[in-house]
Amino acid sequence: QVRLVESGGGSVQAGGALRLSCTASGYPDYPINCMGWFRQAPGKEREGVAVIYTGGGSPYYADSVKGRFTIFLEDTKNTVYLSMNSLKPEDTAMYYCASVGRTCGSMTRAVLNGGNFEDATWGQGTQVTVSS
Repeated sequence: QVRLVESGGGSVQAGGALRLSCTASGYPDYPINCMGWFRQAPGKEREGVAVIYTGGGSPYYADSVKGRFTIFLEDTKNTVYLSMNSLKPEDTAMYYCASVGRTCGSMTRAVLNGGNFEDATWGQGTQVTVSS
């Protein structure tokens, strides 16, 4: 089975930048069709941030992060990154990496709608804290 391990979280001031990474083990023995990032702030539901398809094509972003965050895959396609710039205090959350081995439509809709998504493999999460 696929196992995801995130790293790269931390604390920054508003306007700063961080890069998160998520490495998948078990790939390609277990297929991954898309990988995404979700986040959950205290007292709020988990929401989609960005998703990218391993087969290529443009990634998708939540409106709240469009233009500030970039998701991209390493060539070997077993590591996905989330480059976060111009961070705001409202970006403070636990960030989770997710992967899907089947169709990616539900994960993509969750990202575009800023909603939650359950049917995926999840990492353990990495904390991002942005101070004003």
